[in-house]
Amino acid sequence: MSRLWTSIKKRFSLSYRQKIFLLTSLPLVLAVAAISVMVTVQSRQLAEREIRELESQLIEAKRAELKNYLSLARTAIGSIYGNAAPDDEAAKLQVTQILSAMIYGQDGFFFVYDYDGNNLVSPRQTFLIGKNWKGLSDLNGVPVVDTIIDTARSGGGYHAYDWAKPSTRETARMVTYVIGLQDWKWALGTGIFIDDVLSTVAAAEAEVQARIQKTFVYIVLITSLALFGVFVAGLLLNLRERRLADAKLRALTERIIDTQEEERGRVARELHDSISQILVGVRYTLELAAKRVMCGDPRASESLDKGIGGLTEAIHEVRRISADLRPGVLDDLGLGPALKSLIEEFSRRTGTEVEFKTVVFRNRLDKDAKIALYRIAQEALTNVERHADASHVSIEVFGHRSGATMRITDNGTGIAARPTSENIGGLGLRNMQERIDQLKGTLRVLSSDKGTIIEASVPLTHMLSPEAKPPALKPRKSA
Repeated sequence: MSRLWTSIKKRFSLSYRQKIFLLTSLPLVLAVAAISVMVTVQSRQLAEREIRELESQLIEAKRAELKNYLSLARTAIGSIYGNAAPDDEAAKLQVTQILSAMIYGQDGFFFVYDYDGNNLVSPRQTFLIGKNWKGLSDLNGVPVVDTIIDTARSGGGYHAYDWAKPSTRETARMVTYVIGLQDWKWALGTGIFIDDVLSTVAAAEAEVQARIQKTFVYIVLITSLALFGVFVAGLLLNLRERRLADAKLRALTERIIDTQEEERGRVARELHDSISQILVGVRYTLELAAKRVMCGDPRASESLDKGIGGLTEAIHEVRRISADLRPGVLDDLGLGPALKSLIEEFSRRTGTEVEFKTVVFRNRLDKDAKIALYRIAQEALTNVERHADASHVSIEVFGHRSGATMRITDNGTGIAARPTSENIGGLGLRNMQERIDQLKGTLRVLSSDKGTIIEASVPLTHMLSPEAKPPALKPRKSA
């Protein structure tokens, strides 16, 4: 019996080398198995976060695109709507004609519903026009027209629902941005189909899932190798994953840049289309003038004068839109010269005396702060011109330990609404508040019957250090 037991122990006994291999391999296998599970879980979580961020960025880009389109529409109809009475049917007809002509892309268009639910403008789906669609919902039961009207009543916002694409008549997810023309009780909006975003996200999820599965297979195969081979393969896999992450980050950055360039191109095309109505009118006027000249009609000079007036209006419109979108002097010379140019144009146009005081920042304000302060000054001067009836305006820009401040003062009739950030009345003042909120700054509006003070401050985080300034291609003046 003892001999049998001794024989069994010899047969199943392990050598010292085998024991060492077992002692080193078994913990390694367990560690690799645990690491495999952790890497798979963390990779999936990281990939899901990246996909959600990608989806959020793409949808946010679509939303910004919608705002740009609505801004173009408001620019196109602003002079007509601003000067029209609530019951001016001729102005309403002209506005609907302009909006009906403003189509873009394959499925883009503007729509208008009155607050009773009647469709007034729908150029790509004309069967909607002239009918009441109150209570309309999409296939999922999401209210469409009622929510659009409620959003317009509350000042504007976004709404997503399923809608038939005009080009294919297939139902797809659509995001709309709506504003209210409160004087006319109209809801004006436009929408973008995001099926391309959803398909991109779905493809990214499938790609991530495939990559995670492939990675897991690689890890299982690597664990069957020797200690040194597992270590080397694990190191190479780690480096490979890092390269893949860097490549994906670069591709995402390039995609964002391409999206921005595409959006700029669309904005440029829309700017061209916004003045097409004026140019078409000029063409018809000149053709009429030519016919009258051929017939010896003495009214030919009247037609020529009208055509020249139309061309002048188109030129002014192009210059105004270009300056409103992005004044070149703001990028070239800084905030101070841009404000000075804006003030000179304002004084020349309105005859209002404007006093401008600033200090030399040496281009210390970053790009976001310069754009925000310039737009706030632009909005303020527009309000002064339209509503304040002021004879003197003062603009002062200065820096301090907490950042930079711009103070605009006028001696006009004041603002009727309460001067708090929660109760700022008017679209222009709300735009100021939104711009300054994005910079985490503060906006103070103080108004009385003796005038108005608008004070916009940006924090120190938007002041560049002297060594952080970008190298200038040309001499720059004050910021």
